[in-house]
Amino acid sequence: MPAAKVRASHILVEFHKAELELLGKAVVLTDGKAGTVEHVCLDELHGLRIAIRGHEGKWPVSTIRLAER
Repeated sequence: MPAAKVRASHILVEFHKAELELLGKAVVLTDGKAGTVEHVCLDELHGLRIAIRGHEGKWPVSTIRLAER
């Protein structure tokens, strides 16, 4: 398998792990928004982003201040 395919496969595996870890968890963002993660996506410009139930928009995972364990 070409090196690019191997790297892409690793990215998808890690994305799936992050998705399993975050979906349905309660989070508080640095701007004070709070809620349950309902969607995780990859944005080619910003990286891993989350959508929170009850709030419009998507935020980078780096803005998560607290997350349910």
